[in-house]
Amino acid sequence: MPINAKILGYLGLIPFIFFALHELLSLNLLTSMQASMGFIQYSAIILSFFGGVHWYQALCEPKNNHQIYVAMLPSIVAWSSLFLFDIKITLFVLSVSYLLILMYDKFTLSLPKTIIIEYTKMRLVLTTVVILCHFGLLISI
Repeated sequence: MPINAKILGYLGLIPFIFFALHELLSLNLLTSMQASMGFIQYSAIILSFFGGVHWYQALCEPKNNHQIYVAMLPSIVAWSSLFLFDIKITLFVLSVSYLLILMYDKFTLSLPKTIIIEYTKMRLVLTTVVILCHFGLLISI
């Protein structure tokens, strides 16, 4: 897996960690509403990103008939969670969605074996940190 993909993946954790720590430590650099909304909006955007992998694969090398539909689910869940739920339910829905898309990736993606092993390891670490940040923010509000 290209090193720049790994670096970008781990750098993508910075907003999650920043906003969660901001609330957990009461840093007061932003208002609580700004930090919470920044976190949720960023989370929704990143969750939407994960559908793109399946969209691409469904177009180029379809593994099953439903993959192209599942590719749209992260975007739909992320977008709808921004306005349908209160903040606590939104954080829960987004965190569960990260776990579900990780599991779907593990069983559906058909990348070269060397890439899928590294990708899965990296996604497991990233998803764990993201879910922990969601629950950190959840307990701080």
